[in-house]
Amino acid sequence: MPSVTRGAALCARARPRLTLSPAGLRTGAILLGGAGGALARAGLAEAWPPGDSWPWATFVANLAGTALLAWLATRLSERVAPSQLWRPFLGTGLCGALTTFSAFQIEAIRLAKDGRPGLAVSYVTVSLGLGMALAAGMSVLARRGRYG
Repeated sequence: MPSVTRGAALCARARPRLTLSPAGLRTGAILLGGAGGALARAGLAEAWPPGDSWPWATFVANLAGTALLAWLATRLSERVAPSQLWRPFLGTGLCGALTTFSAFQIEAIRLAKDGRPGLAVSYVTVSLGLGMALAAGMSVLARRGRYG
């Protein structure tokens, strides 16, 4: 064996292999999904900057995340093996970073403190009611292909 080839073979063996544990893979999936969700949320905040009226960016982000998470939770729990990384990537990462309960609370309180208690109550009521309806509807929709 020529010395160049033998040297390359020794170098290849000497390189440490990067292996991730299942916990490391899950963490990486959550990080990547979270980056996507955070970018989507930032895009919505750019499209609808906060103002004195209905907080559209948070409203749309929370409803989109609710719909996606309900569909995914139903679909993935019934069709994908638990060892897959789709749940942490899409559910915990993407949907977790896209939705925000803290901003929802702050915006509702801000509306009430700014003399718009009716709008604050409407925002909370519509957000929660529509979110629950979307969650139920998307779960039914996700099962439709399987049973219908």
